[in-house]
Amino acid sequence: MEIHRNIERTARFGLGLKIDNLFLELLGFLRKAVYTPIDKKIILLNAAIEKIDEIRFFLQILWENKLCANKHYISLETNIQNLGRMLGGWKKGLVNKTSASNAEERKQ
Repeated sequence: MEIHRNIERTARFGLGLKIDNLFLELLGFLRKAVYTPIDKKIILLNAAIEKIDEIRFFLQILWENKLCANKHYISLETNIQNLGRMLGGWKKGLVNKTSASNAEERKQ
């Protein structure tokens, strides 16, 4: 929210709003993924990872056009990278878990 307030007014309701909406969609996917069965979690995590990529893209456009301060961009980009790593690890763990259980089912 602090970053949104510090984006230049001309971009706040364009790129800023787009980034806000992407964050909200990302939160929606993550909320669903927490309460969904494992086989469907991977699909939701893939969608969440795609949203992270979109957020990165629009943040970069915002920064390259000097519509936000460097310190805000760096702070947000660092947090987005960490979130991407966490989601990637979560997805990898689920893929390993489902592939291991599928392998056990085949043996039986």
